[in-house]
Amino acid sequence: MENNDLNFDNRIPLEELKNTVDAIGKELSKVIVGQQNFIDLLIASLFVNGHVLIEGVPGIAKTITAKLFAKTLKTDFSRIQFTPDLMPSDILGTSIFNVKTSEFEFKKGPIFSNVILIDEINRAPAKTQAALFETMEERQATVDGTTYKMAEPFMVLATQNPIEQEGTYALPEAQLDRFLFKIKVDYPSVEEEVKIIQTHHERKSGNPSDSIKPVLLPKKLKEFKNIIHDVIVEEKIFKYIAEIISKTRNHPHLYLGASPRASIAAMQCAKAFAAIKGRDFVTPEDVKKALVPILNHRVILTPEREMEGITTESVIKMIAESVEIPR
Repeated sequence: MENNDLNFDNRIPLEELKNTVDAIGKELSKVIVGQQNFIDLLIASLFVNGHVLIEGVPGIAKTITAKLFAKTLKTDFSRIQFTPDLMPSDILGTSIFNVKTSEFEFKKGPIFSNVILIDEINRAPAKTQAALFETMEERQATVDGTTYKMAEPFMVLATQNPIEQEGTYALPEAQLDRFLFKIKVDYPSVEEEVKIIQTHHERKSGNPSDSIKPVLLPKKLKEFKNIIHDVIVEEKIFKYIAEIISKTRNHPHLYLGASPRASIAAMQCAKAFAAIKGRDFVTPEDVKKALVPILNHRVILTPEREMEGITTESVIKMIAESVEIPR
């Protein structure tokens, strides 16, 4: 961490928040090699009540990182494996007739937890995905006319395989928009892969999750969320975000641009990144760090650009560089 982030007096108390973030990173580094950006984005999303979509080929520790991240929080955790025959009731729960009371009782499904890991979200049919996305957006579930609120914190971490893979359904744009971030996880570098093999060898038969200790309590998390609300954002930063998002709507390489929901997400995440670095004000760099994971599932390339092999990430970076950085 750069020391120059801390050479001033903060108007809001950020030291404990920063120390807790460092402690989460330290716990995860016992098992996870590299993936620092992935971990930073998970923490930022937690602080701003966001859900995260994690994309990558099988076998690159998407699921294990999400599971261990949940273990650093002293909260409930559940995992749901999505399959083509999964029904909405398998997620939300179902009413069961109780013979003793002669009444129906609602048995809550696995979505009623704090951190929910959904594996291979794009393998389930649209009806099941729709039930999940309503819960993510409204933070409640309605079953048989009764509404059940989700407990706080409530965060969905969903993994998906690249959509070219067999047996996957592409998620509709409106549903993708429910996710704060889409994080693309790549293969590790050769150096990182060597360390992964070494760590696995040294661990012998031990369960990796046994070494992870919880470092963040729900009560403290609520305090940190309130602190992040108070991070200062100057008007020039609002204008900077609005100009970037607006340019996605009339860019020649893009068929679909981002909505105002993306602008709000960029502002919220920039505040979280500033706080994580121990700063009580947002800089353009904080905004830039948020742009790719916020926009890469909210914009769609034109078919011509897609055929040319241009990526959404490269277009987002091109747009960001075309907007003047506020001084």
